[in-house]
Amino acid sequence: MIVTIGGPIGSGKTTVAKAIARRFNLRHISAGSVFREMARERGMSLEEFSGLAEKDPSFDKIVDERQRELASEGDAVVDGRLSGRFIDADVKIWLTAPLELRVGRVARREGKDPREAEREVKRREESEALRYKSLYGIDLYDTSGYDVVLNTALWDAEGVVKIIETLLEVKL
Repeated sequence: MIVTIGGPIGSGKTTVAKAIARRFNLRHISAGSVFREMARERGMSLEEFSGLAEKDPSFDKIVDERQRELASEGDAVVDGRLSGRFIDADVKIWLTAPLELRVGRVARREGKDPREAEREVKRREESEALRYKSLYGIDLYDTSGYDVVLNTALWDAEGVVKIIETLLEVKL
């Protein structure tokens, strides 16, 4: 089984993907982790690295190709903004939430001031939307290719995981 979980920054992709991977004994593949590692290797913040990626599309292509390669081995949950666009998955899920909630999650996760987190989230999302449109002709927020769209503001993480578990159990 292959499941993709996409969504904007702070929507809960990684939290949910890790839980689903544990529950169904699947590998967890995170596009965000690959991108963060690439930024760390260069001594850059995510925002700085996003700016670099705007100028050099090879960075996004490396991340996208890596997650496609890993997913091709099967039995995985792949979380990333474009995972559902590039990976032939059994179930494609898009998570969403209002900006204010997502910014709060990012601020807590990264130990940042909420105003700084909001500025960074907005900048990264603008950068990604431009890059993905330019690189692949993709409207990042077009969810028509997804099987399920969930607003994670309506449930806590455990509730979202239970909903997805139920969907996958019915699919199996």
